[in-house]
Amino acid sequence: MAGQGGIALQLYVRRLLSREKKKPVLKPNKPLILRDSVANRKPKKEEATCITELSIMMACWKQNTFVDQLCSKEISDFYTCVKKAQAAKKKESEQTDVPGGPKHINRLLKRYPNIVKEI
Repeated sequence: MAGQGGIALQLYVRRLLSREKKKPVLKPNKPLILRDSVANRKPKKEEATCITELSIMMACWKQNTFVDQLCSKEISDFYTCVKKAQAAKKKESEQTDVPGGPKHINRLLKRYPNIVKEI
């Protein structure tokens, strides 16, 4: 049984080789050129922020039948936590804009785009 799988693989590889040069035939399904931009992906997931303040605010709402005036302190605490988290995230994103990052690469790709016509 194991020998038959090896023979099938050899036949498959033989079909992929060109008959004249005995080199693999490359048939790309997309054009082999670079795009004019790269994706700005974040490698790690961020943690949820202000969860405790949110749960305290919702518990207060439930106790006071969703009246905002009775829970104004909890609401203001939640909004201040959100503002602090947004400021920290913005500060971190400014510090992580390294020369090899996606923004820098996109700027260089816009400056030197792909040549689409032949010389």
